[in-house]
Amino acid sequence: MTDPRRHAPATLRNREPLLVTLRRHLPATGLLLEIASGTGEHAAFLAAALPHLTLQPTERDPDALPGIDAWCTGLPNCRPALRLDATAPRWPAAAAVLCVNMIHIAPWAATLGLMRGAAASLPVGGPLILYGPFRRGGAHTAPGNAVFDAELRARDPAWGLRDLEAVAEAAAAQGFAPPIVEPMPANNLTLVFHRS
Repeated sequence: MTDPRRHAPATLRNREPLLVTLRRHLPATGLLLEIASGTGEHAAFLAAALPHLTLQPTERDPDALPGIDAWCTGLPNCRPALRLDATAPRWPAAAAVLCVNMIHIAPWAATLGLMRGAAASLPVGGPLILYGPFRRGGAHTAPGNAVFDAELRARDPAWGLRDLEAVAEAAAAQGFAPPIVEPMPANNLTLVFHRS
């Protein structure tokens, strides 16, 4: 039988720093809803590291779901992967929402959907946590990010690094407070928005 698990090399590089940051911002208990789980490697790693939380991985691509479930095999606090588009009108209720490396490889409509869905899913005070590369003040934070942005836009003009300020404005329109900004390795940021 073929192993359905997929692998994203960046996961091994960013998961430990991400976990350190998440420990400061996640609630003590409840459901952590991960939007755009991709390979499922983060979901499995976080479920193992955070046994007090229940992980709900999601992915728009139905072909990715078996691989996510394979990564999460044997982890009782990781639910079966759910097919979910960030723009879907109905999401599961959650104590926290996490989205890693999605908004720069999706149209802007996916970011707006992410904000709407998270606002409807979270309780007051619940965190929406985004991780990835961002522009600040309309400028790239590092030369490598500028190159990466150009590569993304060449692949799809609807993709590309987002301005932190535009993301914060979209979040504010859905009732989120201004973000806590956490610098991360490799010129990435973690943004933590709390639902007002």
